[in-house]
Amino acid sequence: MAVLGIDHIELIVRDVDEFVEFYQKLGFEVLMRTSHHGGSAELKLPGENQPVFEIHTVSGEENIGVNHIAFKVDSAQGIYDEFLQKDLTPERAPHYVAETGRTNVNLRDPDGWRLQMVDSDRKAPA
Repeated sequence: MAVLGIDHIELIVRDVDEFVEFYQKLGFEVLMRTSHHGGSAELKLPGENQPVFEIHTVSGEENIGVNHIAFKVDSAQGIYDEFLQKDLTPERAPHYVAETGRTNVNLRDPDGWRLQMVDSDRKAPA
């Protein structure tokens, strides 16, 4: 199992619409809007292999800023099994998120930052 690249970077903001407008002015395109986290948007720069910014409004215990970096992997289940063999402790087993169409596994780095491993096969949001 290997990390294939960055899938997305999640940014937590005060106002999703304001950030969407700002990033569109920088040349980003809106890929989709979802009900995930009470409303979110996914944007990327034009071209192949560009990372996605997933933007949603701050809520709960979250802080404005980078919430996590998600890495693309062949299989969330496969990377989960590999983590267990390497004595890494994922937060939970692979989890399917219907709103985004992705299966992911969350892990914390030594300083507590969340890293997310996401199946490279994106499905349409439900």
